[in-house]
Amino acid sequence: MSSRGGETRRLFFALWPSAELQQECYRRASRVVREGGGRPVAAANLHLTLAFPGSVDAETGVCLEAIAAAISLPPFTLNLDHAGYWPRPRVSWLGISETPPVLRELARRLNDGMAQCGLEPEQRPFAAHLTVARKALRGPQQPAVEPLLWMVADFVLVESLTLPEGAQYRVIRRWSLLPHD
Repeated sequence: MSSRGGETRRLFFALWPSAELQQECYRRASRVVREGGGRPVAAANLHLTLAFPGSVDAETGVCLEAIAAAISLPPFTLNLDHAGYWPRPRVSWLGISETPPVLRELARRLNDGMAQCGLEPEQRPFAAHLTVARKALRGPQQPAVEPLLWMVADFVLVESLTLPEGAQYRVIRRWSLLPHD
């Protein structure tokens, strides 16, 4: 949390699938949601969080954008191939069996950048997942899901708005991942 005062925005860095991929993830997650119950996440809100700065002021937001702009990593592919459940937050999710090193590095650099911007970095290990249901009662009976390939070519900074009808996300900036020569 930023302590510089003034208006704040709730921000996070994420991998943001195309609308088509969001719909396909939603379709594949439907079994997981049926089995575990809970409130499904809207297809348009499906994403993979990389780092969560939280509520920050404008100055900190500019710092975070500068950190992100300095990142140079190649595109990569994710294979969404299993589902899971975390009982404490009561969350069902889709995930990957093997985290590509470039994804770990991207999350690490963004997390380290938060510290450079005066924020507390995340202490928990990075766990790549797409939350598909909240307030779930149990996990999937069969964790395997039909594999879905996601060609990741960019990452985004998102503003999270809490509205009476639920969370609404707005992508405010996008950075491309570029192949290395």
